[in-house]
Amino acid sequence: MTRRHEYVVPAGRIGSILDDAELSALRALVDSKEVLSQGNRRAEFESRLREHIGTRHALTVTSGTVALDLAVHLLGLQPGDEVITTPQSFKAMADPLLGYGVKVRFCDVREDTLNIDPAGLQALIGERTRALVLVHFGGHPADMDEIMRIARRHGLLVVEDCAHALGARYHGRRPGSLGDIGCFSFHSSKNITSLGEGGLLTFDRDDWADRLDRLRSNATDGIYRAAPERFGQPDTARPWMMWVDDSYDRVCLDVRRPGGNATMSEAGAAVGLVQLGRLPEMVARRAWIAGRITATLREFPQARVAETADGVEHAHHLYTFFVRPGHGIGRDEVIAALDKAGVEVQLRYFPLHLRPEWRGRGHGMGECPVAERLWFHEQVNLPCHPSLTDEQVEHMLRALKSAFS
Repeated sequence: MTRRHEYVVPAGRIGSILDDAELSALRALVDSKEVLSQGNRRAEFESRLREHIGTRHALTVTSGTVALDLAVHLLGLQPGDEVITTPQSFKAMADPLLGYGVKVRFCDVREDTLNIDPAGLQALIGERTRALVLVHFGGHPADMDEIMRIARRHGLLVVEDCAHALGARYHGRRPGSLGDIGCFSFHSSKNITSLGEGGLLTFDRDDWADRLDRLRSNATDGIYRAAPERFGQPDTARPWMMWVDDSYDRVCLDVRRPGGNATMSEAGAAVGLVQLGRLPEMVARRAWIAGRITATLREFPQARVAETADGVEHAHHLYTFFVRPGHGIGRDEVIAALDKAGVEVQLRYFPLHLRPEWRGRGHGMGECPVAERLWFHEQVNLPCHPSLTDEQVEHMLRALKSAFS
């Protein structure tokens, strides 16, 4: 296989464009002499994200993985509860469930989008089912109208993994506002970045906002009541008493989870603000690349293109197509030809239910036959990120034509 640094068309290590605009934002922050943590830029970034996504609350954290972990915490799961999720995603989506003593059921995916298939949900719901955790694979929103009808009928909370979906729309609404909790990633490889790492949770519930703000800020997520008067009150005339916080006027009855520091830096927020302003142009560039690839693949009956559903605006974080079996060329042959031509292919993602952590809990082959067949035999992911040049795109198209010819 070709070494990474030799690829003519690399997969995206950086999924957005960074240039002088981001450098200027960082310089302005440093020159301002303002605080570098929990300052104005984080507040503005969150305000802009609330407006963009359309939820009452948008709280930044240090990564998408942290966002998913905190989202699962908010579900209030108890040992013996059941959660349904999808096998076709990055492991960070389902891994938080390993620590709760819950039973996880993997629901198979649709052949066209690789999103969770609503047709399989009903059979997996039982008396102890409490939640559904799904991903908008590759930036194509899942079938949320039908999913939410099922979820509401059974009283399930729905967590959307929107790591791929910033910039997408579903019937006029944004992913992250379609379920109960949305989780985003601003990792280097995503559609925008907050200086390499960063995450976001979106929802409408005020009580969750209070708990999450405490958890990300070194405070405990607990159940409190007012302290009796005899406990005493701080002397606010002494400046050092500001560090007492609310310790004097509350008593903790129970601790749900100790707090930690998941604060997005002001530098990350400053870069994120610039990136968010550039999101439309970068999503448009992804869409243009995806359109060129699709037009080329339609020339070959051996290729099956993933169609975009009506009412959906695709964010094109990933470009996925499928090699039809029995048409004279296999998927692995196509990948080998692309690799030889200098086009990097990364298959996203190995089915989660077949990872060792989940096999150790009784999951295995045959559980999600569609996801298994597609990943092992048909699925191909191509580079599709805005930093690709026109010349690199044309090289990739020539390589595709050569592979299928």
